[in-house]
Amino acid sequence: KQNNYTLYNSRKWRKFSHQLRKDNPLCKMCLEEGKTTPSQMVDHKRSINSGGSIWAIHNLQCLCNSCHASKSAKDK
Repeated sequence: KQNNYTLYNSRKWRKFSHQLRKDNPLCKMCLEEGKTTPSQMVDHKRSINSGGSIWAIHNLQCLCNSCHASKSAKDK
């Protein structure tokens, strides 16, 4: 299993994810349930360790911490 610490702490990722959250200020999963919750992080729909693309927009979604934790628990 790859450790993605270096990626997520890189200046390039921080700048990229900040812009993506700015463009998508609400949690995607909450919106699907009719709730408006601010997004707090960028999630890879298909994890990098499972072959998901790091930078492809179609593999990324903005989520709140709660939805990200739920999704991560389901993925494991």
